[in-house]
Amino acid sequence: MALHFCERYKLMVLKISSKFELRRFCRTTGAVAILKLSQPNADELGYADSVSVEEIGGTRVIVIKNEEGGNSVATVVLRGSTDSILDDLERAVDDGVNTYKSMCRDSRIIPGAAATEIELAKRLKEFSLKETGLDQYAVAKFAESFEMVPRTLAENAGLSAMDVISSLYAEHASGNVKVGIDLEEGACKDITTLKIWDLYVTKFFALKYSADAACTVLRVDQIIMAKPAGGPRRDAQPGGGMDED
Repeated sequence: MALHFCERYKLMVLKISSKFELRRFCRTTGAVAILKLSQPNADELGYADSVSVEEIGGTRVIVIKNEEGGNSVATVVLRGSTDSILDDLERAVDDGVNTYKSMCRDSRIIPGAAATEIELAKRLKEFSLKETGLDQYAVAKFAESFEMVPRTLAENAGLSAMDVISSLYAEHASGNVKVGIDLEEGACKDITTLKIWDLYVTKFFALKYSADAACTVLRVDQIIMAKPAGGPRRDAQPGGGMDED
């Protein structure tokens, strides 16, 4: 009945089943989602420059434009020949947007390309030499775990991981704390000159949660295996009888 009167008075109706899409639509137009069917107030109404149905890549989509209203919502359309390329493009755009959003909250940056990890590993190894007892080995192994980042970068670039890590340690021991891996030339250089940076907040939480996960696993001292549901009992006889005391 509602669609009948909308069609009678030439009203455009959009069916939005996803609550996330509904929130984006409300942000785009400045409207307020009404839970009950009633007459909206002036403050609950939204505005859009144009609403049209277009075809992009064989898919019919609804395009809502609101450029004059100071809208902060935008849609990025990605096109690729295969699904894997589209997934890579989507991941790149998502990383870029999240990086910019994180920089708006905390703009501190640190050298990238494994420069930070090698410096942390070097300082932790120096700290482990000052410890006594078994703690020394634990700190040394924790420092060794930071070498996984430069090792992975070197192996993915077709370089010798041992040579790269040794060169990084030598450079950082000389006081060049900003030296990282230049994957294009396969050498260790000052990463700040190449403008390769990492977000401090991203690196901080990555190390924090990975260390917490490792500590949680180390706290497990016993694993109890549950018995499979169903199946014959151990005290059952082949003929169907039961053991008797």
